Amino acid sequence: MQSLKTPPKTIMEVYKMLPEGTLAEIINGSIQMSLAPTPSHQSIVRELAYAILNHIKQHGKNDHIFFAPCDVFLDEQLNAVQPDIIFISASRESIIRDEAMHGVPDLIVEVLSPGNSNHDLVTKKDLYQKFGVQEILDRHTGNKRNKRFSFEKRKLFGARSLYGKNSFCYFG
Repeated sequence: MQSLKTPPKTIMEVYKMLPEGTLAEIINGSIQMSLAPTPSHQSIVRELAYAILNHIKQHGKNDHIFFAPCDVFLDEQLNAVQPDIIFISASRESIIRDEAMHGVPDLIVEVLSPGNSNHDLVTKKDLYQKFGVQEILDRHTGNKRNKRFSFEKRKLFGARSLYGKNSFCYFG
């Protein structure tokens, strides 16, 4: 462990000092920690990621997909998140840096668990909308229903449930 030469001056400096792999986010200037995901949560993340990767490969695209814990700095002062799956199109790959993403991904996937549903469906969805995330896909561990939120000009214009395996694979 490294000793501090000077104490951190901002909440973002505190966040950046957390050990690599720490399950934490900073939302509106508040650090929020979480427990490790459950096996069913991880199974759903794996299946969704597999479908997205297949879509990318089938269409010969150079898009990118990343998994939590991977930091996405929506801004440099008060907001950094670790979505379950992060999709960044080839046209926006400039936000990918060695240590983290710095900017807004094209698609964020959040797998909901009983303990985090309100946090993801309200707090994080509002944050993502504020920063201009184009689409969010929410999947609850308790059912096979995916909910897709699409934003246009930072206003929610549609939410629909997508049914069936791989039906969520094409995001338009």
